[in-house]
Amino acid sequence: MEITVYNPQKGRLEAIEVEYSPENTTWFDNYTDNSDIYMITDFEGGLLIKDYDYSYPRYVYDISRAEIDYDRAKAKEIALLYIDY
Repeated sequence: MEITVYNPQKGRLEAIEVEYSPENTTWFDNYTDNSDIYMITDFEGGLLIKDYDYSYPRYVYDISRAEIDYDRAKAKEIALLYIDY
């Protein structure tokens, strides 16, 4: 499916083709507010980080779910580095 993501390395929005599956995505069911992480997805050598709100997923290069131990808190730390959109 085609989605729009924010690419902080390029400083712009872009459209990508991604398929979400249990093999490449970790979903987090419980949350306390809309800025919590909803899911993290491995994508072409990078990571898509999506909040529970209507913001665009962030596409961060050179990191994977395994490298952050599939951890929501670590994903949140990375996402906060790229909050400038």
